[in-house]
Amino acid sequence: MPTDPPAPASTTPVADYLDRPARGATEDHLVVPRSLAQSMPLRWQQVFVGLLADLHDAYGDLPWPDFRVVPSRWERLTDLDEEQLAAVGYVADLGPDGELEYRDARDEPVADPASHRVLAPVDDPLPRVSGGRVPPRPAEPL
Repeated sequence: MPTDPPAPASTTPVADYLDRPARGATEDHLVVPRSLAQSMPLRWQQVFVGLLADLHDAYGDLPWPDFRVVPSRWERLTDLDEEQLAAVGYVADLGPDGELEYRDARDEPVADPASHRVLAPVDDPLPRVSGGRVPPRPAEPL
């Protein structure tokens, strides 16, 4: 009985993986928490360092900026405190009718603030590198 030939391997495996929901991935960047990477088994770290070195060697001529990584989560506007609102360019104040009114950076009122979601800064829930090793364990699927 003939067998089907194996499906060709993808030519874009990084894009294939990161185009689906993946922790730490955005449309343009991938963030790898240092505390977790340093907690992985030695062989994993050795391979990862080799891959990072290859990436940096291949693109070392580009003007890499410094990055500021801000832990963030999609939240409803009405759930944010003043500091979070300011960080995402919104303000909440009493309107002429005495009700709380949310305004964006252009000073335009937000029509339905209870449904309006923004990517807001939050306290980092992941362990800091100074906390030492974090034992790896399987995660729930996204």
